[in-house]
Amino acid sequence: MTAKAFFRIVSSFLFFVALSALGQTRPPATAAPPSTITRPESIQDTGLYDYWADMSGQGRAGGALLGKLAVEGEPLPWEPLLVTVTCAGNVVYTTQTDAKGNFGIVSVTMPGVLGKQGDSQRQMETYFEGCLVQGAIPGFRSTAVTLTRHNLRDDPDIGTIMLSRIGRDAATTLSRTTETAPANAVKLFEKARAEMLQHNTDGAKRDLEKAVQTDPTFAEAWLQLGKIQEASDSQAAKDSFSKALAADAEFVLPYEQLAVLAAQSANWREVLDDTNHMAQLYPEGTPESWYLNAMANYQLGRPDVAQASALKSLALDPRHTVLNTEQLLAVILARKGDFAGALDHLRSSLKYVPPGPNADLLKQQIAQLERRVAAK
Repeated sequence: MTAKAFFRIVSSFLFFVALSALGQTRPPATAAPPSTITRPESIQDTGLYDYWADMSGQGRAGGALLGKLAVEGEPLPWEPLLVTVTCAGNVVYTTQTDAKGNFGIVSVTMPGVLGKQGDSQRQMETYFEGCLVQGAIPGFRSTAVTLTRHNLRDDPDIGTIMLSRIGRDAATTLSRTTETAPANAVKLFEKARAEMLQHNTDGAKRDLEKAVQTDPTFAEAWLQLGKIQEASDSQAAKDSFSKALAADAEFVLPYEQLAVLAAQSANWREVLDDTNHMAQLYPEGTPESWYLNAMANYQLGRPDVAQASALKSLALDPRHTVLNTEQLLAVILARKGDFAGALDHLRSSLKYVPPGPNADLLKQQIAQLERRVAAK
């Protein structure tokens, strides 16, 4: 089972738990459709300027900034990379790259009167002029782009931000073995990546197998091979993730994938151990790792810790790539009797959950909570 499939199952589970928390004893007859971990697909599918042109046609010009992240001397990682916007020394916005390294800074809403005006261009100019955009990957130095009025009003493309390694000892989401892998192994790795983008999973699997045969210490190749193996052979996937860690003990993403495998078996103690180990090595974490940590803590009867971890996941995920986080927070708060807080998170979820049975179920839960809150 893939990581995406796991999050789909968790989505259905959370809906059941949420309904139970509100007094409903069984889930609805129609199962909720799958939830997925996604990337900024609209930018990825249309390209930077087509995306901008489409937004302009909707009267939203000035409401987005677009750029790209690259790694100096290395192939682009398969995983999303974090990009931050820093204003006056404070990180005020985070986003992630898509599968091609593109990222977007969109949907900014200012507090107060300005935020109520619906003028995305004016909000962006007010909020972001003079701020710095850069990658945020431990163990890497990032170039930075200073946002100007020209970017915010005339040209949304802020260019390419480069990451370069500054050390070899810090834990990171990018394995140091990619830098040292032989050229033929890297070529196979890149070929597999291109095949995955074309949805040729079998071809990608074959080339990743060749890559790790060529270089058994190629941790990133082991990771991606394991993620493909999850769909049909969880033990093979676990072996690949373990080999990735053996090749590079500071490469933290295999811990996240091992936690996914443990969660599929409802081994919440193992999920907690894997995600806690990842947090020790890499305190920043990822939206998925903190979400899994929150789930494990909730299942093990630690609602306060679960709530803190879920909030960390949400803070790293402004695009809501993990759709279930706010629903988990709603479940936690409902269990604590904070129905107003749970209602706020469910209403927020409804803004980005696609129309369909999931959204319909959310509306039912919202209606139940509204009655609970009104009755107090």
